[in-house]
Amino acid sequence: MIKLKKHWILNLAETNLVNLTILISLIVYFGKQFLTTTLQSRQQRVITALQEAEDKLQKASARLSESEKQLAQTQLVIEQVTEEASKTAQKVKDLIMIQGKLEVERLTKSSQDNIKNAEFQIRKKIQQQISTLAIERVTLDLKNKMTDSIQSQIIDDNIAKLGGSL
Repeated sequence: MIKLKKHWILNLAETNLVNLTILISLIVYFGKQFLTTTLQSRQQRVITALQEAEDKLQKASARLSESEKQLAQTQLVIEQVTEEASKTAQKVKDLIMIQGKLEVERLTKSSQDNIKNAEFQIRKKIQQQISTLAIERVTLDLKNKMTDSIQSQIIDDNIAKLGGSL
């Protein structure tokens, strides 16, 4: 009886083993095509997604590189503009200083010329007043001291100087 049980157990184990083998074979045979198609489809989607990601990465890298170039160019332009503005400001400052000095010199010369002109006018006026006063004084003295005999003598002396006689 024990022998029978062992055999039956052995048969049962063999039967299950055979059934499992058949089942696995059927699953592999029929499922292989489904799994292969599914896995290939999945693999294709993954590859496509990877390619798209790589394309996006390349485009993003290219845009980043271009942006970095533009940034460098912009910074260079900013530096040039700043340098030019500084130079221009210095030139304008220097020009204003030169013009200011020239204007001060012109005003100084103009003031000196005006002072000299005023001095000349004042001297001229003083000389005229002195001359006028001297003439008035001489005229007054002559009126007071002039007699007919002195007047005749002056006339005779002047005629003699001219070289003629009366």
